[in-house]
Amino acid sequence: MNNTRRASYDGVAVAVPITVPYERYSTKGAHWFIGQAVQGLLRESGLAKEQIDGLTVSSFSLGPDTAVGVTQHLGLSPRWLDHIPTGGASGVMALRRAARAVQAGDAEIVACVAGDTNHVDSFRQMLGAFSHFARDASYPYGAGGPNSVFAFITAHYMRRFGATRADFGRIAVAQRANAMKNPHALLRKPLSLEEYLAARPISEPIHLFDCVMPCAGGEAFLVMREEKARELGLPHALLRGAIERHNAYADDPVMERGGWRVDRADLYAQADVGPEAIDFIQTYDDYPVIAMMQFEDLGFCEKGEGPAFVRSHTLTHDGDFPNNTSGGQLSAGQAGAAGGFLGMTEAIRQLTGAAGERAVPKAKLGLVCGFGMVAYDRCLCTGAVILGRST
Repeated sequence: MNNTRRASYDGVAVAVPITVPYERYSTKGAHWFIGQAVQGLLRESGLAKEQIDGLTVSSFSLGPDTAVGVTQHLGLSPRWLDHIPTGGASGVMALRRAARAVQAGDAEIVACVAGDTNHVDSFRQMLGAFSHFARDASYPYGAGGPNSVFAFITAHYMRRFGATRADFGRIAVAQRANAMKNPHALLRKPLSLEEYLAARPISEPIHLFDCVMPCAGGEAFLVMREEKARELGLPHALLRGAIERHNAYADDPVMERGGWRVDRADLYAQADVGPEAIDFIQTYDDYPVIAMMQFEDLGFCEKGEGPAFVRSHTLTHDGDFPNNTSGGQLSAGQAGAAGGFLGMTEAIRQLTGAAGERAVPKAKLGLVCGFGMVAYDRCLCTGAVILGRST
């Protein structure tokens, strides 16, 4: 834990969760999905475009453009701008940076936006250009992208801690049950544990329902001072605590701990609560093993106890440990970098009464996790925030 004193996040509000409907494939570019997300923010907030004076952008398929190209394309003129290329960790990190901007007065209203397209060949192209490491050190030897990477991580976790495929299946099946009540989710057909276990192998021990489905789409939310949200009459949640960490536990031969573990005491201290006070969690779920690691590394159980934890808890929105109440990426789809925003928009909906049939009863505190930029045997970027219901 870092004991350096720093300002709290008190007084920061998050509002106006936007989801640009996901499409399995699309010929529209990332600019279009990002533009639709910004248009949604303006429509639902009632703001004029000129009132957005801060912007963060996250996208894999926007290149060679960056956030500054988006400002010209959409006719924005922010006085504070950030491009956040941390993939699945980008939603958490966008909120942290935007929160500090509004606290410092560098911006009054920040739009945090993520969007990606997915045409027939774009996913393969993205993998080939993901990093120099992927391009030069693994692909020439036949590595199959993230499925083989997470097969490696999953197999190690299973050997180390005794997890079974059924343990991971409990996560995926519960999320599918949540997705059936989410109109934005692409996968809403019921999924049983038996169907999960019988699914075809992709890269052992990874099978079909362990994998997210790449798609196109966008996610966005607004960050501002709490008094500004009240002035505008916007339902909002409050930022209670936030952490991020990069390249944690580099000495682990294969990833079995994430950076959340390094700073979790700080996260809960900021919010003045313990893990037992959290009413729901939105884990980053590109594969079930990573969701299980988050249960452990954020203190809901000890390292290696994840399998027993999922056996003894109900993970649906109406269960005793609601996880990924939107269905998560495993059932909603993974819209590129927007997948790192999915947990954030869902948490805002849960805490502002906008979650509909999948609402977590009497939820007051939610935890949102980020996880992104995977190398051969581990992830480099992790983060988490605690959001609270506004009273």
